[in-house]
Amino acid sequence: MKRKNFDKIVTAVGAVLTVFLFVVAGLAQWGASFAQDSVSQQLKAQEITLPESTGNAKESADVTAFFKAHGNKLMSTGKEAQMYADHYIGFHMSNMPKYAAASNASRAAAGAAAANPSDKALAADAAAKSAIVETVFKGNMLRGTLLTAYAFGTLGMVAGYAALAALVGALIMLVLTLAGLAHIRRTPDSATI
Repeated sequence: MKRKNFDKIVTAVGAVLTVFLFVVAGLAQWGASFAQDSVSQQLKAQEITLPESTGNAKESADVTAFFKAHGNKLMSTGKEAQMYADHYIGFHMSNMPKYAAASNASRAAAGAAAANPSDKALAADAAAKSAIVETVFKGNMLRGTLLTAYAFGTLGMVAGYAALAALVGALIMLVLTLAGLAHIRRTPDSATI
């Protein structure tokens, strides 16, 4: 095979790879921006103010420092959502029953109250257990939603790193492709590989 033909093939592959990497970099950067903007807008819309303390005396020093540094600020990042979900809501929900247990207890108490509607103690017990179900459900849903925002924000951050890596790769391939074009011009027609 003639060296010049081989160089043309390799340079063409390099040019295609360069274009591909630039497209990947652009799409990954768009994804990163979309994820970060969406997470920030959605969290700000909820107007959740981070507390200065979680109330957990046994938490690690870095958690305490985080809440002191971010206390009284509106939640706007995935990391803030994760810290609030895991260390504030998680701590306060740790003494609550699991949803399934709370729901079963509430249904049983409601059934007992319905079977004896004149018993005020059973009615009060049913109301209390129903309130626990509401609290557990709302706490778990908010925690899950905030952790989803954290995951989405983290994926956006990873997409940003991928965009940067693809851009660097595209620039390297562009330089190599241009070097390949220059090499084709200097290669004699009679050279073979």
